[in-house]
Amino acid sequence: MSSKPIEKEVLSFEDFKQEVINDYKIAVISRECSLLGRREVLTGKAKFGIFGDGKEVPQLALAKAFKNGDFRSGYYRDQTFMMALGLLSIPEFFAGLYGHTDINLEPMSAGRQMGGHFTTHSLDENGNWKNLTQQKNSSADISPTAGQMPRLLGLAQASKIYRNVKGLENHTQFSNQGNEVAWGTIGNASTSEGLFFETINAAGVLQVPMVMSVWDDAYGISVPARYQTTKESISEILKGFQRDENTNGYEIFTVKGWDYPSLVEVYQNAGALARAEHVPVLIHVQELTQPQGHSTSGSHERYKSKERLEWESEHDCIVQMRKWMISNNIASEEDINAIDEAAKKEVLQGKKEAWNNFIKPIKEEQQDLANLLTNLAQKSPNGVFLQKFATDLLAIKEPINKDVITTARKALRLVINEDGKPTLVQWIKDFMAKTQPKFSSHLYSQSAKSIANIPAVAPAYDENSETVDARLIIRNNFDALFTKHPDVLIFGEDSGNIGDVNQGLEGMQEKYGEFRVSDTGIREATILGQGIGMAMRGLRPIAEIQYLDYLLYAIQIMSDDLATLQYRTYGRQKAPLIVRTRGHRLEGIWHAGSPMGMILNAIRGMYVLVPRNMTQAAGFYNTLLESDEPALVIECLNGYRLKEKLPVNLGEFKTPLGIVETIKEGSDITVVSYGSTLRIIEQAAKELFEVGINVEIIDVQSLLPFDINHDIVKSVAKTNRLLVVDEDVPGGASAYILQQVVEKQHAYQYLDSEPQTLTSKEHRPAYGTDGDYFSKPSVEDVYEKIYAIMHEVNPSRYPDLY
Repeated sequence: MSSKPIEKEVLSFEDFKQEVINDYKIAVISRECSLLGRREVLTGKAKFGIFGDGKEVPQLALAKAFKNGDFRSGYYRDQTFMMALGLLSIPEFFAGLYGHTDINLEPMSAGRQMGGHFTTHSLDENGNWKNLTQQKNSSADISPTAGQMPRLLGLAQASKIYRNVKGLENHTQFSNQGNEVAWGTIGNASTSEGLFFETINAAGVLQVPMVMSVWDDAYGISVPARYQTTKESISEILKGFQRDENTNGYEIFTVKGWDYPSLVEVYQNAGALARAEHVPVLIHVQELTQPQGHSTSGSHERYKSKERLEWESEHDCIVQMRKWMISNNIASEEDINAIDEAAKKEVLQGKKEAWNNFIKPIKEEQQDLANLLTNLAQKSPNGVFLQKFATDLLAIKEPINKDVITTARKALRLVINEDGKPTLVQWIKDFMAKTQPKFSSHLYSQSAKSIANIPAVAPAYDENSETVDARLIIRNNFDALFTKHPDVLIFGEDSGNIGDVNQGLEGMQEKYGEFRVSDTGIREATILGQGIGMAMRGLRPIAEIQYLDYLLYAIQIMSDDLATLQYRTYGRQKAPLIVRTRGHRLEGIWHAGSPMGMILNAIRGMYVLVPRNMTQAAGFYNTLLESDEPALVIECLNGYRLKEKLPVNLGEFKTPLGIVETIKEGSDITVVSYGSTLRIIEQAAKELFEVGINVEIIDVQSLLPFDINHDIVKSVAKTNRLLVVDEDVPGGASAYILQQVVEKQHAYQYLDSEPQTLTSKEHRPAYGTDGDYFSKPSVEDVYEKIYAIMHEVNPSRYPDLY
């Protein structure tokens, strides 16, 4: 069942009636899913519920205007829209509610997100792109309010790129000449978020085909609109964005959410306008209701007045559609009552099917373990207790996987010294091997294009290779990449006209055009969003954040959206975005260039690359563009004017990820670091060598992934001492590195001295060179730290400095 576009010039009245009746059926089925879904939560079968009741009719109109190739970026009220397009069945709706981990039965996220988070599959089971122009597409939802907005901007901008950039004509699986529209949805209260306003402004500047729907039910959870929005109306305060004859801007529509024919007309017009002219459109859908309140965690009767509740009952969009159908002789009251009754039965049957599919495999595991425990009990001195475990497990009428495995692991304690132990251990291992991946897989790509499958290629030099400013290596490498990959584009603050603040893109905009090398406004979150959306549509964007510290503006989008995309879609969507920035050894509170621990802990699911020079950095870009994974590349800000040798194989050499480099061999202590700090360590090592201390220096090159060959522990086994030097705060990236080396690589067994870290101070660096010296590790700090470790080893040879 799906909602087809109403084309007035070709439909007879009978055909029109059938379309309307079909729409009404979808709306009622969606409403019944919401009502029954709430009961499933309250009875304990589901954990939490947040539903689309009250928003059904406008979503029907949206579905009619939505075409193949289009993308949705919405939020957790859009179930009717998905049902109208045939992208969400009743059993799939309930499978999402139960958290079913079978991607075939719960295609939205394989149980990794709560119900109401919708997606379509852009990739097949092997991680290869499907033809996105032959299907209707929904980018994977996230829960943070307004978090869908930045991605929406990029999804829309992709159409503009495909329409205007030469060389993309063969990308027909991603676009039909840029005719696709990106449709956004949001609740009225969430328009108060900064991400909404940033995206709205950016879309107006870029003039992209984006249609933004605001579902307005006058509340945000329990807080009414007067506390949310100036003038209590988002369309009123955005009137300044309305385009006219002399300016670009938006088309802005307002429409009642219960007025079916007006909604259909508005959405048809909005879609046609955005598609043809690449004009952004705002549709403010007013006078909507939310019959069950915000979610299953509360009741709206607590905060809505009697008058408001009566008004909502009267203006419920399904109630109003029903009245309109009867008054226009589209269906009789008896016919509509029959539709309502049939919908109840259909939804109930679909719910039962979903529950049976969910519970059956768990019950099979429950029975299997109970049988095993019963058999073990017959030969065990603890038989009575093992049998009780089996009996108690079988008494759970609606078990979950946790119930099964906790029983097995507790029972293991009773047979630890018995013959039956191996059998139970094997059962536990088998259970975990098949169950744990259902909750943990696809954090990173598992396709043939994963980083692990990209072979390293060393930079090559010949007798004519020059020694140049390092920025020229980056610039010339980008030049080679733009030529090699017509789908690569880069954008950011100052990236276009002046070729970035460090001239790493000098002349690139003039050579490749403003669509491929472009400036943006000062708006980091939507710069990231542009990249995410365009990467989801088959382009290879590089989003530039001018300095590492500015990444904080975008860290939520990177953390909640980009880094989780492959995971939360079970590998069925990807956004291989490269985020380019620069940092390390900077000065000042807001430009310190070193918040690494925060980044590492926020963006698991991305790679974090920390090249110490521009040749390494260029090699990372070359590697990443052969892969299908997102990454952050942090160039050294103080490295652009240093001299490096220019490779002859620009665009081709590839720096491997997760491989460390020993840049100085030594025998007394292993010092691990990354980025610009290595130059300080190298200087200290030279001075230490003068007093007989031979330091081995290892550049990790990438923090995520980290030393996949465990080469650092091999160095520690030789030197028996370890120091991690980092310009992040104490407990930041240094703690991460120490955990990787000492715990994961088991370096503790080779240590003759306490493993130590040398970091910046807890405060942010003060301004100026003195601020840097007294805030971050200096050459003298490194020297004295290593000397003190060696003093402990041999105090007579290395007498105490202080």
